Amino acid sequence: MQTPIGLELDLVWIILLAVGVSLVVSLILTPLVRLFALTVGAVDVPKDNRRMHTKPMATIGGLAIFIGFLIGVLLFVQIDEKMQGILLGAVVLVVLGVLDDILDLPAKLKFVVQFVAAGIAVAHGCVIETLSNPNIFSDADYINLGWVGIPLTMIWIVALTNAVNFIDGLDGLAAGVSAISAGTMLVIALIYSESSVAIVIAALLGACLGFLPFNFNPAKIFMGDTGATFLGYILATMSIQGMFKYYAIVSYIIPFLMLGVPIFDICFAFLRRIARGQSPMVADRSHMHHKLIDMGFTQKQVVAIIYVISALLGLSAVVLASSSGIRSLISVAAIVIVGTVALKVIFNTKKNEKHPAQKQEESHEEH
Repeated sequence: MQTPIGLELDLVWIILLAVGVSLVVSLILTPLVRLFALTVGAVDVPKDNRRMHTKPMATIGGLAIFIGFLIGVLLFVQIDEKMQGILLGAVVLVVLGVLDDILDLPAKLKFVVQFVAAGIAVAHGCVIETLSNPNIFSDADYINLGWVGIPLTMIWIVALTNAVNFIDGLDGLAAGVSAISAGTMLVIALIYSESSVAIVIAALLGACLGFLPFNFNPAKIFMGDTGATFLGYILATMSIQGMFKYYAIVSYIIPFLMLGVPIFDICFAFLRRIARGQSPMVADRSHMHHKLIDMGFTQKQVVAIIYVISALLGLSAVVLASSSGIRSLISVAAIVIVGTVALKVIFNTKKNEKHPAQKQEESHEEH
């Protein structure tokens, strides 16, 4: 395979190089971006109970992720018209994210610019043209969406852009879940022989991995909207490039499995807020990670639990992509059952553990 740098390399080596280069660039740039953030005042101050940190924290760490990703893509990916549109939309979102992390822009303005970024990608050919037919009794394997694919694509991109941003509430959570989703998408892209998608996702995976050492609890820097919206956007556009165009019935749910955690969280957040008579864009403290924190788990435990859930969903997506028919469905069911039992054991164990103050109080009552 011919790469832009003129080297004849096997696809696996190209993927490894894309991961490695993006990882190293992100790893080197993150401390520099942290200093830049402190200089320009891009600092997240804990001013409400939604925030889990207790002291001001440098943000716009997503800038390091973006640059690491961009260098990996420019070195190892053939940039066609679709990729040009995707990268241009990404630049728009990163600029928006940096300004928002510094100036705290209004939600409506951010929403409009997100649709503009999605529109740029769509205008360059990144469109969901077909969907697997969910009607198993139909002779047609897929549905041709026609013009409906344009608004559907824009909604999908904006929804995923915000979904990753919604789960960015704990140290290492959004970057880790995005890395797991990217790893899942990379495997599936290789299964379907989508080499371009695989290399792009490899660059994204490497950029996330390079940022994580500085973002794990206790974090030294946050990715901010700069990183969260960028990650959601790239995952959304790459899922369109590599997932939605396959006609097998089981592929209908693959994108929703591999991006299951952010999709689940944003759907329930919107339904919860609408049920309360609030705007869907009004922030609250009822996300999945908040609920787990309120149950008594530590930040590190919550992040680990959500990582496990993401990995199980990703494994289910890979099984569906690599198999067909009843065997794949049985495999997914087994994964779900095992995961449910494991999580139930974790939750029950935590529920039965008593807080030290509670144990001391009971001890006093006995005496």
